[in-house]
Amino acid sequence: MDRIVVSDLVCRCVIGVEEWERREPQEVIVSLALAVDLTPAGRSDRIEDSVDYRALKKRVLAEAEASSFSLIEALAEHVAAICLEDERVQEVQVRVEKPGALRFARTVAVEIDRRRAR
Repeated sequence: MDRIVVSDLVCRCVIGVEEWERREPQEVIVSLALAVDLTPAGRSDRIEDSVDYRALKKRVLAEAEASSFSLIEALAEHVAAICLEDERVQEVQVRVEKPGALRFARTVAVEIDRRRAR
């Protein structure tokens, strides 16, 4: 299966389990890998035959920035569900990073893989 990859999308949202984490939006970084058959778009050169990743980016940003999850795992699940709403997306890998979440570590991340229900 072909892939569309969106790397390092920076979002600001309320996320965390500690009270101090929930006072102000924090930066999270979202990366996506969408499993899609790109043959039709490659042959036609038409956006209608592919996943509009600009529209998807806007939706993911809007949903993430309006969210208030405790866990990055929950945010990742929500983002995966958004991606799978497009019938062309057969599978999605979502990575959500929370920079500075741990002292002495640049980032903490979760990665999930979700498939379209058959």
